[in-house]
Amino acid sequence: QVQLVESGGGLVQAGGSLRLSCEASGRTFSDYVMGWFRQAPGKEREFVAAINWSASTRVYADSVQGRFTISRDNDKNTVFLQINSLKPEDTAVYYCAADHRPDRTSYIYRGMVKYDYWGQGTQVTVSS
Repeated sequence: QVQLVESGGGLVQAGGSLRLSCEASGRTFSDYVMGWFRQAPGKEREFVAAINWSASTRVYADSVQGRFTISRDNDKNTVFLQINSLKPEDTAVYYCAADHRPDRTSYIYRGMVKYDYWGQGTQVTVSS
């Protein structure tokens, strides 16, 4: 069992930045591909970014490429999402998720079903 707790959300103006954090507990953090997803009001949850255990592989949704950066600190059991140049359409609840990979393969899945554990989410609201 892995527990994930997100933090760092808030209300920001368009063009601003936020850094989201997700701290994991309960299992070996390095055994997980970590991902970020988001869900806007009235929309389905969508993939944002993910990172493999060594940070050698990072994948982003087209809509956030170049503005969002995912990173991780395995010593602190934490994955981060740096969000720059925020747009009103980035408004959503952002969720952290973990995909168990004890063999440490690097392939990144974008589908929600591949992720075994989820956090409760942190709200990001961007005003225009």
